[in-house]
Amino acid sequence: MDRILGIDYGKRRTGLAVSDPLGIFASALETVDSTKLIDYIKNYAIRERILRFVVGYPVNMNGSPSEALGDVQAFLKQLEKAFPDTPVTLEDERFTSVLAHRIMIDGGMKASQRRDKKEVDKISAAIILQSYLDRENGGTLSVDPSAVPDSLSMNKTRRKK
Repeated sequence: MDRILGIDYGKRRTGLAVSDPLGIFASALETVDSTKLIDYIKNYAIRERILRFVVGYPVNMNGSPSEALGDVQAFLKQLEKAFPDTPVTLEDERFTSVLAHRIMIDGGMKASQRRDKKEVDKISAAIILQSYLDRENGGTLSVDPSAVPDSLSMNKTRRKK
């Protein structure tokens, strides 16, 4: 099936996320040792067709490139060499770690789980990918309200007790 792969690249480890086949939702996939990343992606590409890579682009609060940019650019060269026909989109990754921690807290993860940087990295990759997908899909899902069963409708009438 066709997938878009989100990548939160780090010097030591990299978080990965994947889209659903329709390109609507991002899901955290895996955290991989960065030295093994290209091999992991090649193996993944055997099972799933990768339509695009969405890579987190490290920038400072003022929009200038951050110190990590050199590492990301080196990775992008490796990625282009390994997958020359697959397009790459760079996505602003500011606040993704903060958002990942908030998602983990809101999701009820224990403090010990939230300290696991592997979890933060793959959730950050999902945030990066979802940001791209939302923009590409116009920021909204178009759902026909008549297709929603009454039992799930927000507009159903409640009985008074």
